Amino acid sequence: MLYLIGCILITAYLTISFKLAERWNVNAFQAIVFNYITCVVTGSLFNGRFPLDAVTIREPWFKWAAVMGATFIFLFNIVAFTSRRIGVAITAVAYKLSLVIPFVFSIWLYNEQVTFLRVAGVVIALLGVYFTVRQPRADRVGHPTGVGHPAGKPRFNKWLLIWPAVLFAGSGLLDTMIKYVEQLYLNNANRNDFLVMAFVFAAGFGVLLLAFELLSGRQRFNYRSVPAGIAIGLPNYFSIWCMVAALKQYPGNSSAIIPIINMGIVLSGTLAAVFLFRERLTVLNCIGIILSLGAIALITFG
Repeated sequence: MLYLIGCILITAYLTISFKLAERWNVNAFQAIVFNYITCVVTGSLFNGRFPLDAVTIREPWFKWAAVMGATFIFLFNIVAFTSRRIGVAITAVAYKLSLVIPFVFSIWLYNEQVTFLRVAGVVIALLGVYFTVRQPRADRVGHPTGVGHPAGKPRFNKWLLIWPAVLFAGSGLLDTMIKYVEQLYLNNANRNDFLVMAFVFAAGFGVLLLAFELLSGRQRFNYRSVPAGIAIGLPNYFSIWCMVAALKQYPGNSSAIIPIINMGIVLSGTLAAVFLFRERLTVLNCIGIILSLGAIALITFG
């Protein structure tokens, strides 16, 4: 239970960190790259060694670490692009509704128990996420600024909505991948090695992309991104570590664990926005919170 709570709270902290970084004019992509470098250092210190060697490369999970690292960078960039061009609300919905993908795969791949209450909980969870992050119309997408289509400005391109769909699929498949690798290859002896190598690949891909952006003049180096990346990276490593540990602690129950983690993150992030940033909740947001709590109860005890 501690791993589960730790994963939820740490990931909620990461959401808050990115919001603060935006207010302090931190370059998000650069902060993400330094975050992954920090994850490598943190994981290596926690692990007691840097795990890249000839033996590690031959491990069956090594190729999955490479895929996972590439997915990390890909999804972070999709999140940034979608938030900027379409809106934070739609991005959050697409990101969190993806909980249905690992739920379905857990039942299909691992023959986990399906009950009416658990399925009902997932359906209610989808509604809960949608209502919790739903914003008033003036703040929602329709134009990249979120305020409609001012004269002289181009209309919103509906083809951009493909990116939330990509985010939905990518996020869900990433959670599914973590569960798959944990189930087949990971144990207490190699879990840290796998996570560090996944972050090594994420950092490597990120550094290459950042170098291209800087050398081509498309970006200028933002010094604030270094401390921001460190502040994000230190807990980020342990958010994934806690997720893997929670899945290992509750074998055969990932169809419940992953939705609970996602719902807990939505609730924690929403409450933090209310108390720390004085954001106001609409009636639909409150309904979403109530539905989310009910969904967690149904998934947990169903």
